[in-house]
Amino acid sequence: MKALRLSAKCEPRSGYVVTEFEKQTGKAIQGFNMWCHPKLEVVDVPEPQVGPGQVLIRVRACGVCGSDMHFYETDKDDYILYPGLTKFPAILGHEFAGEIVAVGPGPEGQQFSVGDRVTVEEMVWCGHCRPCRDGFPNHCQNLEEIGFTIDGAMAEYIAVPAKLCWKVDDVFTRYTDETLAWQVAATTEPTCVAYNTIFERGEGFRPGAYVVVYGTGPIGLAAVQLAKAAGAARVIAFEVSEARRNLAKVVGADHVYDPANVVPSEVVLEHTRGEGADFSVEAAGAPEKTIPEMEKTLAINGKIAIVGRAAQRVPMFLEQFQVRRAQLYGAQGHSGHGIFPSVIRLMGCGAVDNAPMITARYALSEAVEAIKQSTFRADGKIIVTP
Repeated sequence: MKALRLSAKCEPRSGYVVTEFEKQTGKAIQGFNMWCHPKLEVVDVPEPQVGPGQVLIRVRACGVCGSDMHFYETDKDDYILYPGLTKFPAILGHEFAGEIVAVGPGPEGQQFSVGDRVTVEEMVWCGHCRPCRDGFPNHCQNLEEIGFTIDGAMAEYIAVPAKLCWKVDDVFTRYTDETLAWQVAATTEPTCVAYNTIFERGEGFRPGAYVVVYGTGPIGLAAVQLAKAAGAARVIAFEVSEARRNLAKVVGADHVYDPANVVPSEVVLEHTRGEGADFSVEAAGAPEKTIPEMEKTLAINGKIAIVGRAAQRVPMFLEQFQVRRAQLYGAQGHSGHGIFPSVIRLMGCGAVDNAPMITARYALSEAVEAIKQSTFRADGKIIVTP
């Protein structure tokens, strides 16, 4: 079958101390410090075989994520930009939906049948380690990640643990165009990341809150919609891309600005009559620019949730958090806590409509071009269709 595979050279950056975990597993905890000279190509690979506890899925649609872009883009020394857990070579792609074509032996897949339409969690949690047993599957100590450490879904077929699958029938009820329904279903995963950021990790906000979203790529666009669905009185968004600013307006942001043309903190204080933001989302991956502005706009008991990835340290003025009774939350992943079924219901009832977010579509044979297109940061969601 055809698949988009990323190969890279494992060469620890000068000064980076390789951990025992990295030596034993071949996984990089900090990908940008380990992997250089990446090469993307569409190749022929064997079709995966379904094993015990797994299902085999014919991939119908797969989204391009910002992490895929950060595998393609490199720094001046030709190291990838993605800062997290990785192991190459691997087939890319983790935002996907498809049709089950085989169910492996064992009780895990008994809830599924051939022909079921599903989307899939990207975080392959073990269920046995202490974080998993404590209810924190996104922080599994034995974590594998589809499209990061194991083969992903920019391919014709993928075999995955049945425990990660969720039926998307509600999406097909909402969208009568089957092709569009598959593509929207593939946006479930990034929407779940935004849901986890706001409601699970960030502990949400009361209806009537002022919410600010920095960065309106796909996760930021999902955050805008989720904030409105949860009763935010006003959602303010900042985005450097004109195309993405327009998308933010389409999906419900009340005010959208180019942060290059305004001072975000001044704008937020103006729209909140000096009260500040009850909840701010960092989805831009530019914390060195956004955090200082967020600090200036913290409402009393205000919250900042970080979901954008950035391989850098950021100075913070903690006094502002103390005197404002404020909180800072780090968010990773999307698993557990009823997140996937909740998001699928929201998409099915129309409270979240990701169709306008899909702005470009590529065939699997054009997958490298799809990744290149993402580097322009002008699209909402780019979809690859095998």
